[in-house]
Amino acid sequence: MIAGRIIIIDSDERNNNLMKIILANRGYDVTISFNGKQGVDTFGINKFDIVYLAMNVRDMDPLYIIREFKKRDLDVVIIALIPVDNVHLIQEALSQGVYDYATKPPKPEEIYFTTKRAIIQRRYLLNNRFAIKSLDERNISLQKQNIMLAKRIGESTRNLTQLYDDLRETYMRTIKALAQAIDARDHYTHSHSENVTRYSDIIASEMNLDTQKREEITDACQLHDLGKIGVHDYILVKPGKLTPEEFEEVKLHALKGAQILEPLAFLEGVIRIVKQHHERYDGKGYPFGLKGEQIDLGARIMAVTDTYDAMTSARPYRTTPLSKKETIEEIKKGSGAQFDPEVVKVFLKVVDRF
Repeated sequence: MIAGRIIIIDSDERNNNLMKIILANRGYDVTISFNGKQGVDTFGINKFDIVYLAMNVRDMDPLYIIREFKKRDLDVVIIALIPVDNVHLIQEALSQGVYDYATKPPKPEEIYFTTKRAIIQRRYLLNNRFAIKSLDERNISLQKQNIMLAKRIGESTRNLTQLYDDLRETYMRTIKALAQAIDARDHYTHSHSENVTRYSDIIASEMNLDTQKREEITDACQLHDLGKIGVHDYILVKPGKLTPEEFEEVKLHALKGAQILEPLAFLEGVIRIVKQHHERYDGKGYPFGLKGEQIDLGARIMAVTDTYDAMTSARPYRTTPLSKKETIEEIKKGSGAQFDPEVVKVFLKVVDRF
């Protein structure tokens, strides 16, 4: 059984041959194109799951090629091949809808794990689109029934509501399972999202937030690290200090998580919190540099609880966690800078219940 269909667009024959060997040995069907025009023509004839596109292809603008592929297949997963001396191209490629990148010359393990994550993303996108199409078809069917059976419109409306609720529940179960799988990739983070969720709900309850906001915060806490599926494994488990380039990649996980959730319009508030959970109260956070109450209250709460759990847990870069007392002191120091002072006040009131 073919693991997936891949096209590589690169004028570097040696690079192409090496990648083809790596991927073919893992069960992928690999097609090679030596220039942009050939790649676009081939893509128009055949259907591919993944595109590896060299950002230094010469005969066509690679950003144009990306846009063309997205027009023809919105769910195709594109991975940029970036020469090690052109890493400045990474951000531009990601802004055009590229899912991930790999450096040239390719490293077998990097190519293998990047491709594996991309195939998971491709299947998720296709399943999501199928589910939406199925919902549209069912809605059309229900509308026809309403015209024919006007007297049963109440029952039909109840059925539609139940269908929406069931579909929403299915979406949430699927995405939360994916988020739990990401937490479980190593023993350092296996219960991180669960802990952050519990701590945040205690604070939200103490602040007398309404039920809808508390549910929004709970969902965001469970999904806040979803974007780490797009971060290389060797970075997440690196025991030492990250390089500036590695830290820039980690910083992208908030945006990547939001991108995964964007098709689910009913999660608008959750998506906002996921995007902002690494913002700082003093405006020195990321990805947008928001300040004070520009940051969603849920994200301000999560900033405290996420930090608390990280400090009191072992990590690859710090195998001995801080004590509860030491962690509380560090959070006090960050009040007004990293953290919302009002949230810190509530945290100090309820931390004994954590």
